[in-house]
Amino acid sequence: MSDFIISVEHLFKSVTDSTGTLDILRDVDFALRARETVAIIGASGSGKSTLLSIIAGLDTPSRGTVRLAGQDLFAMDEDARAELRSKKVGFVFQSFQLLANLTALENVMLPLELAGRRDARKLATEMLARVGLAQRLGHYPKVLSGGEQQRVALARAFVVQPAVLLADEPTGSLDFATGETVMALMFDLNLELGTTLVLVTHDRAIAKRCQRCITIEGGQVVLPTSPTSSAHNAGSGEYSEAVLGAVGLS
Repeated sequence: MSDFIISVEHLFKSVTDSTGTLDILRDVDFALRARETVAIIGASGSGKSTLLSIIAGLDTPSRGTVRLAGQDLFAMDEDARAELRSKKVGFVFQSFQLLANLTALENVMLPLELAGRRDARKLATEMLARVGLAQRLGHYPKVLSGGEQQRVALARAFVVQPAVLLADEPTGSLDFATGETVMALMFDLNLELGTTLVLVTHDRAIAKRCQRCITIEGGQVVLPTSPTSSAHNAGSGEYSEAVLGAVGLS
């Protein structure tokens, strides 16, 4: 599996409460190469966000494992997983997840400072300029628009040059035009830095921009995920209307 940056191996996730056992993921199995852009799609409650959390090592599977950059996440303890995340993974969330008491610049500096980078201010300033926020460095999240907050979140995610970027409905809190701007910026940065992008989305247009599409239904992968499958127009990043329609994205 050394050719793959992410390998999801026979993943199961179940939770049990007083009403019984709920299977969230069932035998999910796929692998992603470096620099791929991949959309994970499916209806609400299908297990998409849980899968993303497990890929990040933020949640644990009931069975199976995830290998990130060749390392078995769940053979590690929590501290080791956190260290690997800090070196290899960036995150972008629907709700931005900025720290309210830090300025835009301080939010972007934070992961660099945690990594011990002495050039954190310089790198963060350059990345904020790259996302069009050179004039907003000293502003706190509460005075930034939703689009500006998400651009700060993008800058924070990309400033460490992660091998993998995990994005969970990154435009879900934005209007259409702002969402389009943010996604264009995300794909541009991803291409520039050579990151593997794994994107959970309900948005048909966003899914069509990715090279591959992994469809989750009832906790299982239900459609082909190969970039050369007949559902995918090779090289175009576009999927047939039948594929997108099957998961309510057409």
